[in-house]
Amino acid sequence: MSKEYNVAILGATGAVGRRMIDQLAKSTIPVKSVKLLASSRSAGTHLKFRNQDLVVEETTPDSFNGIDLVLSSAGGSVSKKFLPEAVKRGAVCVDNTSAFRMDEDVPLVVPEVNPEALKNHHGIIANPNCSTIQMVMALEPVRRKFGLKQIIVSTYQAASGAGQAAIDELKKESQDYLDGKNMQEDAKILPTKGDKKHYPLAFNLLPQIDVLEDSGYSHEEWKMIHETKKIMLNDMNSKDIKVTATCVRVPVPIAHGESVYFTVEDESATAQDIMDVIADFPGDVLQDDIKYQIYPQPINAEGSRDTFVGRIRPDYENPGAFNMWVVSDNLLKGAAWNTVENAEYLVKMGLI
Repeated sequence: MSKEYNVAILGATGAVGRRMIDQLAKSTIPVKSVKLLASSRSAGTHLKFRNQDLVVEETTPDSFNGIDLVLSSAGGSVSKKFLPEAVKRGAVCVDNTSAFRMDEDVPLVVPEVNPEALKNHHGIIANPNCSTIQMVMALEPVRRKFGLKQIIVSTYQAASGAGQAAIDELKKESQDYLDGKNMQEDAKILPTKGDKKHYPLAFNLLPQIDVLEDSGYSHEEWKMIHETKKIMLNDMNSKDIKVTATCVRVPVPIAHGESVYFTVEDESATAQDIMDVIADFPGDVLQDDIKYQIYPQPINAEGSRDTFVGRIRPDYENPGAFNMWVVSDNLLKGAAWNTVENAEYLVKMGLI
């Protein structure tokens, strides 16, 4: 009989946490028990796992006694406080925050891309940033077949990347705009909650995600650059692939879009070659038929685990350079599903 696992979900009541519960229920992981954890404010909430009615508990270090696997999405400070406690008690943790991503001793993993990195875990595995995940999903089959020299990405990121409150704010602003009211009064979260100024997202574009750094880049852009290198090259500062990013928040509730310009080492590669390797890559769905206006759209990607890729075309001015358009549900493949999928791989590989 295969081993069954006691699982804790940290941050269970959040938008990602609730989706983790759902994805875990649909996963291949043999689950013995599930414990739902959150802050004292959310403790007492009732949520369902499969047909079980579970009560959310307040998180303490002892919450992880007897737990084999922790799936976490409760914010970086919470992860830093509690995940080491879980590891001390024998658990393996998959964390969907930025807390450990750049730690050299913590694997940063997209299972289809670099599953071998899981073998190097010391109790914690980090989930990459949502925008990074879908980009490397689209580009990894290209890198394997044709090599990658450079990536220039512009993101079109949904409000949900800033949490459920940002979605609610977008809806309120949209209604106020249609009613002829002042949207600025509703802007309390975006572009980033902890910054000095807030702007409406409805009928607007915000070229800032996370804080702006002295370099001129936002922290989201910094993350995309360095996470991509860590995942693909196992070195966040590698010069072997040049990466730059511009990250923009758009008035879409769920599912990020990305315009990706990339240069391959093999200049004999054609657009059809690129399409073929993407179509064959697990987790990627090619949607690219210009004759019938078939291309990825956020409204169609919502609720799917897949990464959708289309509008693949060469840059006729630069041999070996191509453009593509990538869309994925940032709350699923970009967060909850990638977390659970990492756990599935840990089980399959006997690493937990």
